[in-house]
Amino acid sequence: MEYREMKMQAGTERPSLLGFGCMRFPKTPEGKIDENGAAELIDAAIRNGVNYLDTAYPYHEGDSEPFMGRLLKRYDRKSVYLATKLPMWLVKSLEDAKRLFEEQLERLQVDYIDFYLLHGLNRDRWDTICRLGLIDWAEALQRQGRIRYLGFSFHDNYETFETILTSRKWDFCQIQYNYMDRQVQAGDRGYELAEKSGIPVIVMEPVKGGTLASLPEDIAGMFAEADGNRSCASWAMRWVASHPGVKVILSGMSTPEQVEDNLATLGRFEPLSGAECQLVEQVAAALRRRVNNGCTGCRYCVPCPYGVDIPYNFSVWNEGAMFGIPEKAKAAYRQEIGEAARADQCQKCGKCESACPQGIAIRADLERVAAELGE
Repeated sequence: MEYREMKMQAGTERPSLLGFGCMRFPKTPEGKIDENGAAELIDAAIRNGVNYLDTAYPYHEGDSEPFMGRLLKRYDRKSVYLATKLPMWLVKSLEDAKRLFEEQLERLQVDYIDFYLLHGLNRDRWDTICRLGLIDWAEALQRQGRIRYLGFSFHDNYETFETILTSRKWDFCQIQYNYMDRQVQAGDRGYELAEKSGIPVIVMEPVKGGTLASLPEDIAGMFAEADGNRSCASWAMRWVASHPGVKVILSGMSTPEQVEDNLATLGRFEPLSGAECQLVEQVAAALRRRVNNGCTGCRYCVPCPYGVDIPYNFSVWNEGAMFGIPEKAKAAYRQEIGEAARADQCQKCGKCESACPQGIAIRADLERVAAELGE
């Protein structure tokens, strides 16, 4: 297993390049964690050098932290790095944060957290953190030894990421990053800013929720032609790992095959060659050619006078076409986009089209989104 040095404000650590994400454990027919199956996966990972375990308050409908608390009793506490996150959407007061942190320690059956993250930060949640003085509270926990390292995970645009990252000297940050999401959320610019600032990066969604592991057959063939022994997922993992500022790559593994593939890829890590980097670019370009329209997510079209989140609607629609997953796109449209922000709320005023640098027929395309995904 490869280990990368993390030099942080509060100390230096050597986590495994592969981190075990505790959000996608195998499940029983009733939808609960298959604890025996999940334990076997984690045991295999730890046995092969994985030492970074990432859970969170809401994972598996709240069952992930308690399960990890029971599982880790079989290991020396100091042999693994345990990461969990403060669920910011539940924090309305400083007392909420204090209560939730104590509950997490109890659920995990530990008296300290190695890597503690403020979960899923966006502009509104950052404003809440500042208003409630949560940084001062978290720093006090660090001084007490109850949190060893403080960071945040992020889901918003680059500008918000820059605001948060440069607000203080964080120990680390966690971003969504893969070869298709280079202009999404923090993206390339966020990674580069963190590296320039000397802040270690932990990556989530390296295979984009599994979509880069199951590519359309014609596109998967591009990778197979170059190296028939490597999985599509391994190409995605190697692309992320080829960035030296990335210290841990999280993978939510749910099968022994996924564990084995990731261990083979990152346990004996080989950076992408120049030719392989070009191939990944070609694959990304081939995927992008399958989109329904050319929206780049620049957000010049928002705010919409009627509340439609135009880039988000197009992102869901385009990803469904890109990866051949229409049913997933429909589910994302229903579950991720608020009713008031969906495409069917468009009143065809046309303000967005005058602002669009890509010249997209936004009104007509929103009508298509509503028809195709709102069924």
